[in-house]
Parts: sequence; C-alpha cells; structure tokens
Amino acid sequence: MTEQRRRFLKMLAAGAAGVAAAGCAPSSEREAREPAAGRGDAGERYRWRLVTAWPPGLPGFGTTAVALADTLREVSGGRFTLQVYAAGELVPAFEVFDAVSRGSVEMGHSAPAYWKGQAPTTQLFTGYPFGMLPAEFNAWMAYGGGMELWRECYEPYGLVPFPGGNTGAQMGGWFRREIRSVDDFSGLKIRMPGLGGDVLRRLGATVVNLPGGELFTALQSGLIDATEWASPYNDLPLGLYQAAPYYYFPGWHEPAGSIEIIINRKALESLPGELQKLIQTACTAVNHQMLSEFMARNVQALRVLVEEHGVQLRRFPEEVLKGLHKAASETLDELGAANPLAGRILRSYREFQDGVAGWQAISEGSYLSARDS
Repeated sequence: MTEQRRRFLKMLAAGAAGVAAAGCAPSSEREAREPAAGRGDAGERYRWRLVTAWPPGLPGFGTTAVALADTLREVSGGRFTLQVYAAGELVPAFEVFDAVSRGSVEMGHSAPAYWKGQAPTTQLFTGYPFGMLPAEFNAWMAYGGGMELWRECYEPYGLVPFPGGNTGAQMGGWFRREIRSVDDFSGLKIRMPGLGGDVLRRLGATVVNLPGGELFTALQSGLIDATEWASPYNDLPLGLYQAAPYYYFPGWHEPAGSIEIIINRKALESLPGELQKLIQTACTAVNHQMLSEFMARNVQALRVLVEEHGVQLRRFPEEVLKGLHKAASETLDELGAANPLAGRILRSYREFQDGVAGWQAISEGSYLSARDS
C-alpha cells in the first residue's frame, strides 16, 4: 500500500462518523428512511458478499466494486470484509436486485435502469435522456431531494441504495449502419436499457436488454444492429469496435451514468453504527473515484479506438437529436402520469435541472465557450 493511499484511508476512517449518505445534509425525511441504529457487537467481524452486474475484471465498473471492498477492509481494520463476485459467478447480472432483496447476499453493484421490470421508478436514477450532467445530478441527489426519493423507491423491496459510481456523459452507441434521420431507428434492433430504450421503442426500434458480457457476440452475429454500453474506456475492452464501425455521440440517453450500491436493509441494520457510517462514506468515495477514473481514461481509450482500430466517430444529426428530445419528453410525461411516485421524482428532477441550468449557463457553460474559442 502506498503512503498516499494510507493517508487517504486514515482520513476516510476518521471522517466516517460525521458524513451522511452520499454527502447529503441531514433532514427529517431522510432520517425516516435511513437504516436504524446498528445493533451489532462493536468487536464482531463481518464477512459479506457483493454481487455485481459486470463481467469479471471490467475496467471502471468491476474495478470500482473491488475498490469498495478494499477500502472497507482497510478502514475497518479487517472487521468488515466483502467478497466480490462478477456477473454469473454467484448470480446472473440481471438477478442482482432480487438476490439482495431476498437476503441471499448482502450487497449488489449495478445500474438502477436494469430493474424497471421489478420497479419502474428505479430507472429514473440511472440518468435521464437529455438530463443533468454528473455534478448537477450529484447536487440534486445530495441537496435537491433525490436521495430521499431514491430510498423511497427501494424501501418496499427491503433495499437501501447508495451512489456507487458514475461513468460521466456516455457515448451514443455502436451502430452497424449510419443514422441519418429519425426514421432510421424504425426496425433497428438495439440494446439499450432504461428510459433511453423506451424512447427508441417509441420511434419504432426493437429494444432488448443484454448484460455486458453478451454484447459483442450479439452485435457480431447480427442478433442486434446496435448497442450502447458506456464510453471509450469501458467499451474498448469489450471489443465492440470489431463488430460495428460507427461510434455515435452525444450520449443523449445517459448524460450521467449513475451506478448504485444496493444493500439489504436488515443486513445493514445488523451492523454497529460506526460500520454503517463507514459503508456510507466508502460509497461516497468510490462514487467520485469512478467518475474521475472514467474522465481520465476515456482520453487514451478514444485515441486507441480511432487511431489504432479505425473507428468512425459520428455525431447524431441535429434533426435526429431534436426528434429524440421530443420523444424523450413524451416518454417521461407518460411515465409521470401513470405512476404517482415517478411523477414526484420527475417534478423534483426537472425543477432542479431548470434551476441549475441558469447558473450553468453563466458559469461552466460560458467558461467552456471562452476556453475553447
């Protein structure tokens, strides 16, 4: 272990007791939904299992789960250990939610959009089409009521969610043929989970959801015509460039690819209070760590894709983006009207986005325009 990492872990442990979940300020509503005070023995050792929705060793996603386990073991002095299982090693990728909910395992690392079949509102916490960027999304979660709403979504399933990473703004996907108009989505077979898939389905696409480990084969065989996954850093090791030549941007469907840590509520409440706080703090740390990792690694990965593998970058035409934006608004409006909780989440999210947009325009937006002019 490096001296720098030792210092970081010491600071993390020292600050754990004073940090609330996801860095949020305390509130009476949150306290009503947070786990009860720990009942565990302060000297007892705990060995938990964490199952993920990611292929073994996948950069960014899989390595973040391992980083969480390493951090918790080190800052707890070995009192708390996590055994991390990749998708399929203990449970399949799309069974993480159910396994943690029923208590077969204690923790999971996945994407909220995967669980729309179990609970339609969960997908609202992966990121919205044409929604907020990571800093804006994190601000909404911490100070705009997002965390309270997220926990309300998961409460009926005996789960407590925490932010567990973020990819940042994603790419628009890999395509075997070019997209020149909105009509080109009609009949397109594409892997895109969550709200983005609902938008494309509205435009006539055939939408499927597949785990990351199956994407290359599905794309290469022609089972699907296109797929989204994340961004260059994560797409490169999956080899998707070998199956589709066109790499589209922007990632309109997921401008802030939020990843989750989900914990069985009964298991969490069985821990002493100080270990609960350590988990909360460690989740906050890896949430920011993963975002920084993707920002740093995407640069070289994109260069490799373009310069070494001949990937053709394509920007979605403006008319296509306008059509997607219109379909996204209609999709979200329908979801909000059909589900009262979804309606409350959408109102909260949109109000926060509208409010922060003005500040962003004169702060980061104007600065980036000046910097890059």
